[in-house]
Amino acid sequence: MTAADMERLDVPLADVEVQTACETTRRALARTNSPSDRIAYANDLFLLTHPEACATDADYPDWPAQVAVLIARSENTRRNR
Repeated sequence: MTAADMERLDVPLADVEVQTACETTRRALARTNSPSDRIAYANDLFLLTHPEACATDADYPDWPAQVAVLIARSENTRRNR
């Protein structure tokens, strides 16, 4: 087997990571008896196999500043109690 043959068989790391995450989630889904866990695992599988459905930083460009404001408000409220 040549290096070129090996290269054609090589799978990108990102694909292996997704496959591993899906398999782990499927095993957890098969083992749980909790309805809420089953829903969560099914949603996880959907998002793992449909990454276009996930939000990205580009969808919410100002979120870090907004989160910082919310944290500051929360800390101020805690201090004033």
